This record gives sequence, C-alpha cells and structure tokens, in this order.
Amino acid sequence: MALSAEQFHRLVDQHGPTLYRVAFRLMGNRHDAEDVVQDAFRSVWDSRDRFDAEKGERAWLIAILRRRIVDRWRKKKQPMPLSDHDENTPELEAPAEPDQSLSDEMQTALASLSKDLREAILLVVVGELTHQEAADLLKVPLGTILSRVSRARKKLHKALSSQSTS
Repeated sequence: MALSAEQFHRLVDQHGPTLYRVAFRLMGNRHDAEDVVQDAFRSVWDSRDRFDAEKGERAWLIAILRRRIVDRWRKKKQPMPLSDHDENTPELEAPAEPDQSLSDEMQTALASLSKDLREAILLVVVGELTHQEAADLLKVPLGTILSRVSRARKKLHKALSSQSTS
C-alpha cells in the first residue's frame, strides 16, 4: 500500500530529528546533514508506492538515508537547481545542532573509528535501530553488529577519556 501524504508528513515529524543526527555524525557538518536528509525524504516520497507498513519505519528510512549518504560520498556534490522544489515535500525545521564542544570531541573520536565500527555504532545508538535491524541493513550477521558496536563503544570511551585528560 502506498504511503499517503499524511503518513509521509508524520514520518518526517517523527523520524526527521533522528535522521538528522545520524546524517550529522556521518557527514560531519550541519549543511551536508540537512542536504542529505532532504534528499532522503525526497527519495522516500518518490518511493512511497514501495512502503511496507509491516516493516520498521525507522529502519526503512535509515536505509534510504544511508544510500543517499553513500551516493554523496561516491560523487562530487553537484549544485541543485533552484526550481527543484516539490510542494509535497514538507519543510524540515532544522534541529538544534548538538552542543559544539561535545560535538567536536565526538566527531574527532568517531573519525578515529574504522568505517565499519562508526557505521554500526551510529545506526544502533544515534539511529536507534535494533541490532538486528542494523545487521539486516548492513547485510552482516547479528553477531558481527554486536561485536562492532561493543568495540566501537570501547574505542570511543577510550578516545573521549584521553581527550578529557589532555
């Protein structure tokens, strides 16, 4: 069953802030995070006929967000034409940017992680996916996600502890 405009607006309101937090941590800055979340919601609207209410909304949305982020990493950012506005896409109120002191320390600590560890911890902690949803999204066994999240937590704790003592 296709996603209605009302359901779409509810998804934006309910999950927009979480998608922004994930995007901010993966992209590293507010501007790119806002752009990629907007691209993700445009993709959600464009693929609304494939919406499956039986599956987890957040997992579906983060999967789409993740694809948009990977797309941006693969190609140079091209300017968007000003006339590319769809009145069906609601405007997102920009979420408050995380506390900058914590944000800088956390971004540095996250940047020190391998891509696999960083992605696993962000999907589970920031994206609030279950470990199983993250495993399904990344197409890896559940045990792999559990291990990656555990190792990422330990490395982040160590990195943040060393930053606070220096």
